[in-house]
Amino acid sequence: MTVIRNDETRRFETPAGVMTTLASPTLGGASQPLWRVEMSAGSAGPVHTIDTEQIWTVLSGGAEVRLGGSDIRVGAGDTLVVAPDVERQVTADATAGLTAIVTSAAGSTATAGGNRIQPPWTL
Repeated sequence: MTVIRNDETRRFETPAGVMTTLASPTLGGASQPLWRVEMSAGSAGPVHTIDTEQIWTVLSGGAEVRLGGSDIRVGAGDTLVVAPDVERQVTADATAGLTAIVTSAAGSTATAGGNRIQPPWTL
């Protein structure tokens, strides 16, 4: 068993929000990364794809999520399972913002604007 203390988590600021790694292969030896997403009111992430399934659970606030051309509204307590390789964009609620917990497979990669990266909060 591994305990990851709050002061050991890793924080990454992006133009869309803050990603905080709670557990990952390099943080606690977890087989799957787990991170918290915090987006301020009205902020939007980039249009992108992820090559593995992602699971999002909204803790507070909400978001409009564009998935493959369809818009889905999620709020506190909702869980969204996103299939791999589906184009997506997350826009935080205009007044409440968004706080969510997210997981995906270790080693997943994101593609946006023709650039492919491994998000550092998943390492």
